[in-house]
Amino acid sequence: MVPRSRGTHGRSVCDVNRAAELVLDPDFDAEIALHEFYCVIYMKLDELLFQSGSTPCCFMLSTISNYLKKPEWKVGKVNHVAIACPDLDKATALYRDVLHAKVSEKQALPEHGVTVVFVELGDTKIELLHPLGNKSPISSFLQKNASGGMHHICLEVNDIKKAMADLEAKKIRTLSESPSIGAHGKPVVFLHPKDCNGVLVELEET
Repeated sequence: MVPRSRGTHGRSVCDVNRAAELVLDPDFDAEIALHEFYCVIYMKLDELLFQSGSTPCCFMLSTISNYLKKPEWKVGKVNHVAIACPDLDKATALYRDVLHAKVSEKQALPEHGVTVVFVELGDTKIELLHPLGNKSPISSFLQKNASGGMHHICLEVNDIKKAMADLEAKKIRTLSESPSIGAHGKPVVFLHPKDCNGVLVELEET
């Protein structure tokens, strides 16, 4: 249960209309006003659901509470965009010799079933992926996309375990129960593409 909140200047937010007025008040701190508004909405729902004796009350309120809480983690910049390549040498040559980008040496990651090459692009990168081993997830991707294509995007987060817990509470599935160590030697985890608008998203702790 979120306690009834008080704004500055000794003003008490007691109803939705008053809370909305505070959000629009240029003399009132916007962040505090918005928090006041959420608190009032939460309490009104709590009151209505409790009075109705609705069975899903606890579930709905816990869901609302999860969205109102300030997350204890932050998302940062795009770390890299990953491209699956049927011919890693050819793809590397394109970026190095034609586009004159700086590329890394090949790096084998048997635990992930890939060989990777990174293309340096300022403060972000392209990750070129090629299958390694018989159970590589890139093999099945290339069977459906013979010419290759974008495989996933990677976003940086400051605390991957807190991010996973928060996303799980918001019904965003991960493809593993715990992080693994990625190509940069840092913890990574993948989010289910069906929960991310069809995009495979990787989180990497920085």
